Amino acid sequence: MSAPLQRRKIIVTRDEKGAKRFSKKIAQYGGKAIEVPLLSISYDENEENKRLLQELDPYKWIFFTSANGVEGFFTLLQLYEISFSTLKNIQIAVVGHKTEMKLKKYGFSADFMPTIYNADTMADEFLSSYPDPGKVLLVRGNLSRNILPEEFVKATISYDCIQVYKTMIKRANRDRLNKALQEDYDFITFSSPSAVDAFMTLSDYPINKPCVCIGTTTEQRAKEVGFMKCLSPDSEFTIEAMIQCMIDYINNKE
Repeated sequence: MSAPLQRRKIIVTRDEKGAKRFSKKIAQYGGKAIEVPLLSISYDENEENKRLLQELDPYKWIFFTSANGVEGFFTLLQLYEISFSTLKNIQIAVVGHKTEMKLKKYGFSADFMPTIYNADTMADEFLSSYPDPGKVLLVRGNLSRNILPEEFVKATISYDCIQVYKTMIKRANRDRLNKALQEDYDFITFSSPSAVDAFMTLSDYPINKPCVCIGTTTEQRAKEVGFMKCLSPDSEFTIEAMIQCMIDYINNKE
């Protein structure tokens, strides 16, 4: 394999588990990853979640808008000793390829996935294809946007939400982040708007290098907080596409 990221230093801000995979991909292209996780993920165990998960029969669709949502959902099913077979008559919608890959880890495939991996397109295309889908369960995190709930209300779709995970700022990594920012680096990467917000909370240094965002929503947030040079994939919002954005940027500059 060629090394188009040779000598490039890239700050990876994903949670620790996700950062390892991203860093490995960067290394395959010759780059050096500087891991500074800005967020931590925990799963939301409570009695309301237990009740909802024990009563899945009314739902015709389950919506997953992140891989973390899939992981949290099935982690809680296992914790509460609820059989995966309770999902056999429920159709599943996922926001994108990586979310479906996580779903397949648990033995399921998606029945619906939008052509562009974001909640806006997901809502538009799903409601066009399924104007009367029956009752829906939205699997979410504490920082999830309200696009799907708002669109379901407009379309008079019956739905419930279940918050299966929490995303928190990893404040213990403030010094680690600022040390990385002091050193010479080429790109900083963000996989969610919450990662951008965490950066702004923890950073003591001005923004002066390109940021690479996993998708349009994250890119929009980065621009809102002051990043002047933002790169993001056009449609497939994955870490592989983020790496291609960096390669294209380097090639165009040189």
